[in-house]
Amino acid sequence: MSNRITQLFNIQYPIIQAGMIWCSGWKLASAVSNAGGLGLIGAGSMYPEVLREHIQKCKKATDKPFGVNVPLLYPDLDEHFRIIMEEKVPVVVTSAGNPKTWTKKLQDNGAKVIHVVSNVKFARKCEEAGVDAIVAEGFEAGGHNGREETTTFCLIPLVRQAVNLPLIAAGGVANGAGIFGALALGADGVQVGSRFVASVESSAHQSFKDRVVAAQEGDTELSLKQLTPVRLLKNKFYQDVKAAELRGASNLELAQLLGSRRAKRGMYEGDLEEGELEIGQAAAIVQKIQPAGEILSEMWQEFLEAKTNFCGAWS
Repeated sequence: MSNRITQLFNIQYPIIQAGMIWCSGWKLASAVSNAGGLGLIGAGSMYPEVLREHIQKCKKATDKPFGVNVPLLYPDLDEHFRIIMEEKVPVVVTSAGNPKTWTKKLQDNGAKVIHVVSNVKFARKCEEAGVDAIVAEGFEAGGHNGREETTTFCLIPLVRQAVNLPLIAAGGVANGAGIFGALALGADGVQVGSRFVASVESSAHQSFKDRVVAAQEGDTELSLKQLTPVRLLKNKFYQDVKAAELRGASNLELAQLLGSRRAKRGMYEGDLEEGELEIGQAAAIVQKIQPAGEILSEMWQEFLEAKTNFCGAWS
């Protein structure tokens, strides 16, 4: 398939693997890129020199385009971007901050820049900032999310009407029917996170992968909305957060409860009770742990089948 996303990033399929903290290192990114998608290294959980190591290993593992995801709310940003530019990373995804800050510098260094938004207002700001593409992430998505709680089904048409940039849909996409639906809504491609958490190459702890596969409808909820909204699997930590919010805990109390290592403790170290388990609603769709390349091929075949079935039903 050739469209604005595949042409922009020189990839075979319009499928981008989300750059998820503690889950997407060089092994996952290179596997997705080798299979024809765009793999991303999640820099949010990495010290600068660890990021450099992952970039260099990714270069050795694939000759295809790949990228790095950088949440703009984390420390060491100057160092992260210095390394990204020194290593000539071809694609950079930014989120949780002002897209104007780094876009032109990265583009002048030869990178394509994507910025993640959760509403129309920031999609327009992205267009003003000159980014190359936008990820519009709906309420269903895992990790940090928008306070508006706009679902992907509503968000994609709204953003499509507002901007002309290449548009990538995220949130709730975990199979080929989801890809077909996202493109029908006006997207040019999709970003997939939860499905790739449960991949062989994901750096997530095996216990977390197993918990994702076991997840059912209703097992996640958007939490910490007054601090920094994040979708979590329900466990003891989630229950502690909910109890604190119900009693009117301050932002300081919530930040202290969250601490500095909760996400690592849950997703990377496998503490399923006291750890923060970030995942999207699409976890309920994930049925097994598979190699990343197999996931991508399976999703694309499902997309082609969905397209054929739709055209046949309405011909």
